[in-house]
Amino acid sequence: MRILVAGGAGFIGSNFIRYILGAHDDWSVVNVDKLTYAGNLANLADKAGDPRYVFHRADICDAAEMSRIFAGEKPEAVVNFAAETHVDRSIDDPALFLRTNILGTQVLLDAARKSGVARYLQISTDEVYGSLGATGKFSEESPLKPNSPYAASKTSADLLVRAYGKTFGLPVLVTRCSNNYGPYQFPEKLIPFFVTLLREGKPVPVYGDGMNVRDWIHVEDHSRAVDAVLQRGRPGEIYNVGGGNERTNIEITKLLIAAMGKDEKSMKFVPDRPGHDRRYAIDDEKIRAELGVVPLVPFEEGLRNTVRWYIDNEPWWRAVQTGEYQSFYDRWYVRKDRA
Repeated sequence: MRILVAGGAGFIGSNFIRYILGAHDDWSVVNVDKLTYAGNLANLADKAGDPRYVFHRADICDAAEMSRIFAGEKPEAVVNFAAETHVDRSIDDPALFLRTNILGTQVLLDAARKSGVARYLQISTDEVYGSLGATGKFSEESPLKPNSPYAASKTSADLLVRAYGKTFGLPVLVTRCSNNYGPYQFPEKLIPFFVTLLREGKPVPVYGDGMNVRDWIHVEDHSRAVDAVLQRGRPGEIYNVGGGNERTNIEITKLLIAAMGKDEKSMKFVPDRPGHDRRYAIDDEKIRAELGVVPLVPFEEGLRNTVRWYIDNEPWWRAVQTGEYQSFYDRWYVRKDRA
C-alpha cells in the first residue's frame, strides 16, 4: 500500500511513519508537512534515505499543491495528522486553528475524493467530547461539546469528514485518541516540557489545583491502533483509542519529578487556563471488540522509557529550543535537490 500521511513531521505523525515502515515491508509513505514550528524533520532523520519514504514540504490548505502531489504520488490511502494542536495557542490565535484544522481538512478531502483513494482516515481527539464529571467515559456516541477553539476546530473537521462520506461516498474513518506521550514530542506538551524544565533545574507550572484528569496512551500503541483502523476499520465509523490510564496532572507531575530525582518543591501552582476541561476518559470497547486493539505498553514502563529518551536525546530538544531544528530541511532536502 502507498499511503499519504499529512502532518508526518509532527510528534504522532512521525512515530506513525516509523511504525508503518517497520511493520510493513511492502508499504511506502508520502509525508506531506508544512513544517510549522511543531514540524521537525529531525524526527525522521533515519528515514531520509529510505526508498519507501518521500517527503513534500507543502501546506495542506494549498489546493493546487495538494492536487499536484496527489496526481504525482497516487496514494491509495490518506491519514491526516496535520493540525494545530496546542490549546493555549488556540486561545491566543483561534483563526490559525480554524484555517489549518478545518480548511486544510476540506482541501485534503477534495484531493482524496478526486484521486479516488480507497481510505481516508482523520486523526481526531477526545477533546471534541468536552469535559466529564467524576464518573463515566466518552463513547463514540457521546455528544460533541468542545470547550476550546482547538477542540472546536477538530470537531468541525470531524463533521466535515462525515459529510464527505455521506455526500460523496468517500470511504472515511475517524479515530479519537486520548493524550499521547513518547519520544519526539514537541517540548511545549506536558511531559517533555516538564522533563526539560527539571533537567535545567527550573520549577514546573501546575495549572489550578492539578486535579484535571487525562487518559494517557503511548504513541506506539496509538500507531498500532491507527494501522488497524486503516486496514480493517469499517468506512463511515468512528473509533475511540484509549490507554486505560487515567491520571491527574499533579500525579503525572510527581512521577516526573521523582523520575528526574528532584524534590516536590519543584512544583509551582499557577492560575488555571480558560476552558480547561476537568476530566477526559475514553471508552475504547468498540476498537477492542471489532479490531482486537489493546494498549501493550504499561504506563509506568512507558513513562520511564520516555523520560530516559529525553535525557539521552538532549541534543534533539536543545535544537528545538534554539530553533536549530528548523534548518534540517535545508540541510537534508534543499541542498540535496540542488546538488
